[in-house]
Parts: sequence; C-alpha cells; structure tokens
Amino acid sequence: MADLDLSYLSAGEQAQRVASGELSPVELVGNALDRISEVNDSLNCFCFVWDDEARAAAQRAADAVARGDDLGVLHGVPIALKDTTPTAGHPTTLGSYSHQHWVPEHDAAIASALQRAGAIVVGKTTSPEFAHALVTESPLWGVTGNPWNTDLSTGGSSGGSGAAVASGCVALAEGSDMGGSVRIPAAWCGVVGLKPGLGRIPMEVLPALFDTISHHGPLARCVDDARLFLRATQGPDESDVLSVTTPIDLTEPIVPDVRGTRIGLSIDLDNWHVSPGVAAAVRNAADALSDAGAEIVEVHPLFTGVEEQEWNKLWEVFMATYYGHLVPEFGDRMDPNVLAIIERGFAMSAVEYKKVDYTRSDLWRRMRPILDANDALLCPTMATGPIPASISDWDQPSFDDGRNHDPDMTAVWNLISPCPVLSVPCGLDENRMPVGAQLVGQRWNESGLLQIGAALEAAVDPIGHPSL
Repeated sequence: MADLDLSYLSAGEQAQRVASGELSPVELVGNALDRISEVNDSLNCFCFVWDDEARAAAQRAADAVARGDDLGVLHGVPIALKDTTPTAGHPTTLGSYSHQHWVPEHDAAIASALQRAGAIVVGKTTSPEFAHALVTESPLWGVTGNPWNTDLSTGGSSGGSGAAVASGCVALAEGSDMGGSVRIPAAWCGVVGLKPGLGRIPMEVLPALFDTISHHGPLARCVDDARLFLRATQGPDESDVLSVTTPIDLTEPIVPDVRGTRIGLSIDLDNWHVSPGVAAAVRNAADALSDAGAEIVEVHPLFTGVEEQEWNKLWEVFMATYYGHLVPEFGDRMDPNVLAIIERGFAMSAVEYKKVDYTRSDLWRRMRPILDANDALLCPTMATGPIPASISDWDQPSFDDGRNHDPDMTAVWNLISPCPVLSVPCGLDENRMPVGAQLVGQRWNESGLLQIGAALEAAVDPIGHPSL
C-alpha cells in the first residue's frame, strides 16, 4: 500500500528531502506507482503508466545524489504529463482513435524541461478528445472521475492531471489551458492550477506557432509547487517564436505577504449566475486576504456574455483547422461534440473570425484600468460545483434571465492571454466539493500573482484531501 503521508508531500518538500539524502527517489517513485495502482481503476486518471522506465529513472536519480552531482530543482520528484503533450518513444493519443498509434519522435519542450530539472515522469494522464471539453471523457479512454466523488467530473480538459494530483499519485502534473483546461480541474479537484502569461512557458506542440490562447501550466499540490514548475519550464526557447524573452526570478520560495496590495473583487463578473456555496467560499477568501493585510475593492468588469461567445468562435476554428482533416477517416469514432465544434468552425467566415479581435480588444480596454489600479482581480474559477462525470448525464440548465449559467468562468481570460491566472482552493461548497478562487494578474507578472495566491492559501483553512 502507498504511504499517504508521502503521497501528499509537496513537490518542494520531496525535492528537498531527496537532495538531503533523507528520501530516495526510488522510494518516492515506487510510492507514486503504488498509489496509481490503488486509485486508477476507480478514477481512470492515467491512460499510460511508465512503471519500468520510471523505476529505472529513479535509480539513476538516486545514483546522482550518491555521487554528489548538481541536482535540478525537481530532482527525483515523480510527475505526470497530459496525453496531449508529445513524448518521444511513447504513445500520445490526444484521447482520440485518430492518434491511438501515434508515437512521437521528439519530446515537447515542456517535457524536456521538466526532465532536465530532474523530474521523473511516471505516466500520461487522460484528456477528452483533442482537449476539447469541460469534462474529461473521451471515445478512446472513457470517463475520468473526481477523487472527491467519482460520480462527478474532474473538469477538463486536464482532468486526468487534476485527479492525479488530488488523489496523491503525484504532487505535480502538466496540463494545457486554452479556455480553462488547467484551472477548471484545479478548482473542481481542489488543487492549484496556473495559466501563465502567453509565452512564459514555451508551447510548440500545436501545428501552428502563432496561436494566442494556448498555454502549458501546472496542476500542483500548493502554490509554491507551481513556482517550482514554472521555474523549471519557463523560456525563452527558440522553438516557440512567441516565448517570452525575459525570464523571471523564481529561485526563492514565495513569501505569502499581501500587506500593501490591492485586490479587485467580483463574484459574478457582472454576468454569471454563481451558486451560493461558491459565492460564500470566494467571499470568505476575500475576507481572509483582507485580514492578512490586503485592500479588497469591489470592481465591475461589465461582462455581458458576448466574451464567452466570441471565445467559442476561436475554439471552433482552432478545432476545425487542426483536426477537421481527420473527420473523413475517423469521424465515426469521434466524440459527437467534437464533430459539431469542427462543423461550426468550417462554417465560419474569415471576417467573422477576425472580428473576435474587436471583443478581445474591448475586454482589455475594460480590464486595463482595473489591473492598473489593483494587483489582481479575484473571482470564482467555477460558478458551480462539478457536473456529472459523463457529459451525457448532465442536463445543462436553460435560463432566459440574461445571466451566464455556464459553470466555467475561465475561458474569457484566455482572450487577454498575456495576463496570468491562478486557481487556488478556498473552501468547500454546500455539497462538500472543492471551490477554487481565481486570481487574474497583471501581464506577465506571475511572481506577483503567485505571492498573492500563496497568501490566500495560507489565510484560508485547508480543505484536506479526498478520502479515496
């Protein structure tokens, strides 16, 4: 059986104990593999487990410690990669029959960076087909369940990574975020999730390099673990023409201090219907930050619902462009929702698509004075608790009240992608499911955002771990 005290150590604590010789990478990786074997049948969070390869890497890591080699910041720490991130010599399926037998020849830049930092990959985590959905369910791998309640969703699309961290399989897992795919499972699984500013972590895995809504990011045990992940993976990297050329100093642990900071608060972004339990938890988080020394100011971003509709247009063209050519051969085995998204993308005119930039520009003009006057904006990550694990079991509410009743409050922030966004657990809702507080930061100021997130984490009561 896995040692749960070891399973729920932070990545930073694991790395420190390995470096000091107190803890062997062999023990750490063996414990992670034991935990995966205990929970994966019920969660379905891993589609591939690299047992023999991970154990061999752990022994090499232990030998490096014994020799006194220079060690990376994640040396000996078991991690997981999302099944949309290419890995050399290992299948990367994208949750689709179209890629069931694809074995990339090269690692993605982020996979290489994490391994250079000493992390040991124990496997690949589940994703909906082409990372398209609010839930983690794919034709190829089936449904992934939430560790807090397996009948409910982890969220998507990095839901396998979120469940892997929440259940104690690993302390760090990689995800990708085009519309909340890191932050959604972070909120619903009760872990930390970071969407960095555009280009902070190089992303060269898409067919086109000039995409402006896509990000890699960590699902993490705590905010400081997100710092370690970002330290290991930030660019620049010439493989990504949009990678930021000025790295930030992330060498020291985060000081959770918000004295003198000013944080804008909007529970509903002036448009969302937010469940009472979520609203109460986020207001409690704001009060906790106030007690810690931050000034909390109610702000009004004046969202109308148009923003999310326009993000949908970007996503539809994204899907049609990158995956539409696969429909003739694999359409009969694709998720029907994927096919519908692709069809809408093909039907859109170039002019309609380009006009989305008007909405993005308008959003930035509204957000600029808010972020000029405040160090961050605080709102919920998700407006509701988790929906059913399978999308077919979800009766999406239909209201005609002028409010947005979608669960996620995340995709709109990908429209202003240079702004980093962090989700931090801040309590449990009325159904005893995790709630995420979402912090939107100033452009490319991940270090300031992480400091506020760490202060929030320290100020609220911990939610504990699922009893899986």
